[in-house]
Parts: sequence; structure tokens; C-alpha cells
Amino acid sequence: MIAFAPAAVLLLLFLVSMWKDRRRFRNAVLLGLTLIWASIGVLFLIPSLPPVAAIAAVALVLLVPALGTLVLGVFLVRNGITMLRKEGRRPANLLSLAAGLGIFGLIALIAYTGDRGSPAMDAAVGGLVLLVGYVSFLFACFLAYAFLYGRTHVRSEVDYVVVLGSGLIGGERVPPLLASRLEKGRRIQAAQATQAARGGGRVPLLLVSGGQGPDEKLSEARAMADWLIEQGVAPELIRLEDRSRTTDENLAFSRAVMEEEAGPDYRCVVVTNNFHAFRAAMTARKAGVNGQVVGSPTARYFWPSATIREFVAVFWEHRLVNLVVCGAIVVATGVAALVA
Repeated sequence: MIAFAPAAVLLLLFLVSMWKDRRRFRNAVLLGLTLIWASIGVLFLIPSLPPVAAIAAVALVLLVPALGTLVLGVFLVRNGITMLRKEGRRPANLLSLAAGLGIFGLIALIAYTGDRGSPAMDAAVGGLVLLVGYVSFLFACFLAYAFLYGRTHVRSEVDYVVVLGSGLIGGERVPPLLASRLEKGRRIQAAQATQAARGGGRVPLLLVSGGQGPDEKLSEARAMADWLIEQGVAPELIRLEDRSRTTDENLAFSRAVMEEEAGPDYRCVVVTNNFHAFRAAMTARKAGVNGQVVGSPTARYFWPSATIREFVAVFWEHRLVNLVVCGAIVVATGVAALVA
């Protein structure tokens, strides 16, 4: 069982880090490293396993990821085509298609250069594989932990339910994506109101956050508040934060509103869409917001591209470390190509 010692240590570090604050990206990396070392531990056990169990272990650790990569490539290409058909040809809608084609492009490149007998080309391709492997590892960590973080539930009473804005249709109407967030926030408030009626607690306020863009006729917060009132929410239970233009400002300005009204000991839950929940949680942590983030449902076809976009943003937010690692891989690849 010594083979699983690194995985056990990493798992302990992951649990401690998550207990301290679930909103850190390092939690995702620790989870990924734990799974990798657990897989290595399984490989070390193979010689001592019965034949059937050994085959199953090899398939689980090696074959499933390989086949999973092919399946993922097909899925991303199909999803990319769906995105183009339903959402148009904006660059953000090309992400899943580009990722799927990139998977098959890399496989084709490896197959093409495999029998060329060129050490320099092999070194270059090897460096590219390392780069892709590093980014893919971080993406897998992000995806796994974002899924885990998405299981967050509101377990205690809160003072505010903060709903983040996301743009308006025609400059004045709430789109389906934002309506999903608002409905999630309304349901959380209703559930908390029921608990308050039973136990004598306080009904949380709905704080809608979003300023007015240059092409909008009113602030997102005003449109969101109007939508909630149409759904039966009492106006006195709604607060507006109508200055923000970005997620950072959403959370910073909302924090100011909550602290001014309820003091620094307020408790809140932040609502956004599920693909955005983990990154919003990291932003909330940096902004000093006292609360976790929950996600509302998103159309299935929209989720892959949106998730890739969120990962790109997280990757860039940690660009110093990531660029250093990527730069080191490029330099090592160049040296290896020259030596070859």
C-alpha cells in the first residue's frame, strides 16, 4: 500500500485546503494530483493482482483515458457545430469546435511524425505534447473540481441572495440565461423564507447586481428587479446594485451594499450559471465576499464552450505561473531539438 502514500498525502492536503476555503484553484490542482498518484498506485499493484483484475486496472488507468480522449474530440466537434448553428459564428462560439479539432490534429501530427526518424521533429512534437498535456491537466482539474464545487448547497441562513447580471435582450429584457439565475435566486429566497417562518429567522434580501451598458435602456439590476416583481417577489425584499460592468465589480460593489446595510458580519450566497460558479467563487474570494456561489441550470449545448471560456479566463488569471511553466517547456524543447 506504500504506492498509495503520495495519493493519501495529497488527498489530506486537498481536504484541508478545501476545508479552509472551497473557493481556491489550488483545490482543483490538488484533486487532480491526488487522482494521478492514485492511478500510479493502481499500476504498481498490477503484478500482484489476479489476471482479470490486472486487465481491468490497466483498462481503467490507460485504456479508458485514451478512448475518452477520442470520445471527447467527437463530442466537442459535434457541440461546436451545434453552437455555430444556434448561436452564430462569434469567436466565443468556436471554442468547443476548435478544441475538438485540436485533439484530432494533435493525434494526426503524432502519427505522422512517429516514423519519420527525425530527432529534432520528435523533440518538437514531444514539447508540443508536454504543453498540451500541461494545459489539459489543468483543464481536467478545473472541470472535476468545478463539478464538485457545483454540488454546493445553501445549508444555513443567509442575509442576502446575490444574483449576478449577464446582459439584456434589446437593452431592456431579461434573457433566458439571466432568467435562470433569477429563478434560482428566487427559489433560494423562498426556501429561506419558509425556514424563517418556522424558526423565527430573517427572510433574506435579493440583491440584483448589474449596471447599464452603453447599448442598454436601463440597468441590468432594474430589469432583474422588475422580472422578480413580476414573479411575485415583494419589492421591499429586493435591493439593487446598478453600477457594475464586470463580475469583479458585481461582487465588489455588492459587498459594499451588504456591508453598509447589514455590517461586516453579513452572510450571503451568490447565484450565477453553473458553468460560471467556480470562477465566480474565486472572484468572490478575492473581493472579500462572505459567501459561497451556487449555479443555475444552463442549456446543455451551451455548457461546453462556456466552460472552456471560463477555463481560459482562469488560466490567464494565473498567467505568471502558467507562462513560466509553458516557457520552461518551450526552452527545454528547443534545447532538446538542438542537441538532437
